[in-house]
Amino acid sequence: MDKIRHIADKANQLLQMFPVIAIIGSRQCGKSTLVKQLRPDWKYYDLESPDDYQLITNDPIAFFSLNQGNVIIDEAQQYPEIFQVLRGVIDADRKNKGRFILTGSSCPEIIKGISESLAGRIATLEMSPFKQTELFNEKLAGCYSVITEGIEDINNFFQLDTRITLSQSMQLWFSGGYPEPLVEAENNQIYYKQWMENYISDYVNRDIRSLFPRLNIYNFRRFLSLLAQYSGHQLNMSNMARALEVNVSTVSDYLDIIHQTFLWRNLQSFTGNRLKKVQKSNKGFFRDQGILHQMLKIKNLDQLLLHPVAGFTFESFVIEELIRGFQSTMATGLEYSYYRTVDKSEVDLIVEGEFGLCPIEIKLNSVIKKQSLRGLENFINDMDCQYGIVVNRGKRIELLTNNIIQIPVNYI
Repeated sequence: MDKIRHIADKANQLLQMFPVIAIIGSRQCGKSTLVKQLRPDWKYYDLESPDDYQLITNDPIAFFSLNQGNVIIDEAQQYPEIFQVLRGVIDADRKNKGRFILTGSSCPEIIKGISESLAGRIATLEMSPFKQTELFNEKLAGCYSVITEGIEDINNFFQLDTRITLSQSMQLWFSGGYPEPLVEAENNQIYYKQWMENYISDYVNRDIRSLFPRLNIYNFRRFLSLLAQYSGHQLNMSNMARALEVNVSTVSDYLDIIHQTFLWRNLQSFTGNRLKKVQKSNKGFFRDQGILHQMLKIKNLDQLLLHPVAGFTFESFVIEELIRGFQSTMATGLEYSYYRTVDKSEVDLIVEGEFGLCPIEIKLNSVIKKQSLRGLENFINDMDCQYGIVVNRGKRIELLTNNIIQIPVNYI
């Protein structure tokens, strides 16, 4: 049974506003399944299919003269010229909304085509592997509407509920959210490990080779292995460059590539606090913790909980869960960052939007010590925030101070 994805409602709303929408995300995260669910009666073309590719690319103008709407084009980055052709098709009937859906799994080509040819004509949605509420067929958690609607009363969080157990959240943290291995693993555990191992190999040999044909694939493989050790940390590119025996600009290029192809997230430093000296190094992590745990050869949840990386990967998992939730709303202008001062005061995630700033601290422990909240309290006071949030493995939602609330991970 296909799962209902949270961005489906957002996609339907945007199709009423724009002639075309683009759904972008990592390979195998469920884009093709989603677009077929959204518009099952539309014509569907996959540019990774030789027949469909030839049909469209032989004479794209003729193709679109026969197909002026109700068309899905999957893996659009395979034919970048399509964006320029679509511009003419859309401009010939600009007021006609909801005509085309594009998907793409390689961000550089998609973003270039959108920005150069379809600006103002297209809405772009980013799709990720399963969020926990999607995997277990639950509605999007209510915390996102509380935050994005700018509700100032912290007591509104006490109205949240969940049917997801902590055990289910922990299992998704360990296994990651890619749909196919999760669904298949219900009947065949061996398949999950095989799929994960082959995903990394296919990512390098297929996506990276085709997108960046001049790239040194050997060095890039070494870079991925090294990066697994840095996931969740501030990035020292000089140390990474020395370890790989390359220059810093090469490491920077590699980080851009892995971020733009949706395997990794670069998280910038929040620099809006003029009262403190802020560390400006980027932080980064693998977006899917199942991929990371496979690379680190962590075999099960018990081993993960005892592993030195546990706190870092839990933090990364929660940040991704939160970002996926916010991306499913209609809120605009959202920005995500982390905060750390030179005196080691830090906050794991700052969400900024029209509602203001929402600082979020993430703890693997179920019990929070007061001294561990000092960085969050300092940020709230410095930036005059309404409240701060701690996400952990706690049993219930509860106030930790008069303006800091604990929300267990299974509530997000």
